Amino acid sequence: MSAARTASSGPVRYERQGPLALVTMDRPDYRNAQNSAMTYALDRAFYRAADDDEVKVVVLAGAGKHFSAGHDIGTPERDAHLPFDREAGLWWDHSDKEGAESRYARESEVYLGMCRRWRELPKPVIAAVQGACVAGGLMLAWVCDLIVASEDAFFADPVVRMGIPGVEYFAHPWVMPPRIAKEFLFTGDRMSARRAYEVGMVNRVVPREQLDGTVRELALRIAEMPRLGLALTKRAVNQAEDLQGLHTGLDSVFGLHHLAHAHNAEVARDSLGGMDIRAMKEASG
Repeated sequence: MSAARTASSGPVRYERQGPLALVTMDRPDYRNAQNSAMTYALDRAFYRAADDDEVKVVVLAGAGKHFSAGHDIGTPERDAHLPFDREAGLWWDHSDKEGAESRYARESEVYLGMCRRWRELPKPVIAAVQGACVAGGLMLAWVCDLIVASEDAFFADPVVRMGIPGVEYFAHPWVMPPRIAKEFLFTGDRMSARRAYEVGMVNRVVPREQLDGTVRELALRIAEMPRLGLALTKRAVNQAEDLQGLHTGLDSVFGLHHLAHAHNAEVARDSLGGMDIRAMKEASG
């Protein structure tokens, strides 16, 4: 292995190992829940990997027992109210606005906008998923080109319990068959790694102790390919997905997502339908 170069950017670690860039979410005490600080740290890491000519393949991982439990809706470091440097779009600062004017602007940036841009990173990205990959965690895995899961991994989108039709990056009917996507959403139940493999959502399932080695072996094999060839091939497949409606589908469901938030704000305790972090954790097991 080439000498590794490691850097930390708050809740995300960046390490280069030869032709590989390892991007690791590093909030294990909170199951790698995504606050805005993590989102922007991921953005910087992906830009760094894109700019480094020595990097051929990017690996996205989560420190600790879990890949990601989703959006941060209740940790001590939740920072949804703070302003941010807009990178993914031109919506105004959300922090001094109220209601839908605030929420739509923020989620257009840190959720839908970021995920769309990361999907277009012109280098292959492999997600190494263990433990929980829930709600917002799905979005991070789904923007990756390949997903390798450990046998203990599970996938779930329980936000229908909030009265909301799935997470902001609504790729469900493209990463799994539509009827499977409906069951996945209607029940909010966990999908095992093996079932995710059966429906085509993940590429490989391996024992937990083999996850890192398998991902590294696959990444190094891909890294032998020409950089431009990989970039153009990735663009070709992404364009095929967009022709199948992914891009416009994301836009349309994002609007429904915010209709649900607005409805909750009128008739429930809050925009999340009164489902706090504890309630969601209990409901999803």
